[in-house]
Amino acid sequence: MKKRKYRKCSHENIGWFYILPWIIGFLIFKAYPFASSLFYSFTNYNLFKGFSSFGLMNYKKIFETKKIMNSYAVTFKYAFMTVPLKLIVALFIAYILNFKIKGVNFFRTAYYIPSILGGSVAIAVLWKAIFKDDGIVNTLLGYMGIQQQSWLSSRTNALFVICLLRIWQFGSAMVIFLAALKGVPKDLYEAASIDGAGKWKQFFNITVPLITPVIFYNLVTQLCQAFQEFNGPYIITQGGPRESTTLISLLIYNNAFKSYEMGLASAQAWILFIIIMTFTVLAFISEKKWVFYSDDETR
Repeated sequence: MKKRKYRKCSHENIGWFYILPWIIGFLIFKAYPFASSLFYSFTNYNLFKGFSSFGLMNYKKIFETKKIMNSYAVTFKYAFMTVPLKLIVALFIAYILNFKIKGVNFFRTAYYIPSILGGSVAIAVLWKAIFKDDGIVNTLLGYMGIQQQSWLSSRTNALFVICLLRIWQFGSAMVIFLAALKGVPKDLYEAASIDGAGKWKQFFNITVPLITPVIFYNLVTQLCQAFQEFNGPYIITQGGPRESTTLISLLIYNNAFKSYEMGLASAQAWILFIIIMTFTVLAFISEKKWVFYSDDETR
């Protein structure tokens, strides 16, 4: 009887054995760093000297230091410039590629490739070479008789270059939009055409409302990614000129691994986490007003 109970118990708990590696990995590489960073954010922890005090000094320093607040402002500007433009470009290209045109598979692949390579260090180095003073962009402008620009040494232009790199990586959002467009019933377009609706009216009155769940998904994911951008400003401009491209992720890195102020870096990371969480919550709150699901009647 005991053996039977033991076998039954072990059979019911066998699932825990299979997910044990994930649990161990989550505790070591996710939960522990998460909790320790929260603890260190309330200390003056130095990577080599340890910590000697506990309190809110890091959070006070964040709101009292102009350099840090400027970094948060630049991050907001970067996110609100790149996310809408990236989604618009991705949806526009996906809408075009949804038509039956010659060589459409080639174009789908070509537009998707940048999203695979865009986050790599090599592409960031190439981007820097393209926009330097004697790079390809200025060379082409010179051939066309247009005044050449200082792309990486101008505060406005440098941020534009960083944003452009992010927008160029629209392939992943485009593929998701394309899948959503494939799911829109064609009979709706046929009925709209019979009623005299043109392509633009069909797009805004049929396509957009039916794919709002996918727009919402892309909005949230792209917003989270934009606030955590690091490779572009680190490799292309190193945060310059005059800290105009020092996004908060880059400032966290500088404080943690150059100044060794791990406590301050942890506090900045938690402020960033709260910002991302706030925007995500706001997005989910607003979802009820503009996102339409096919089963809304039963919700």
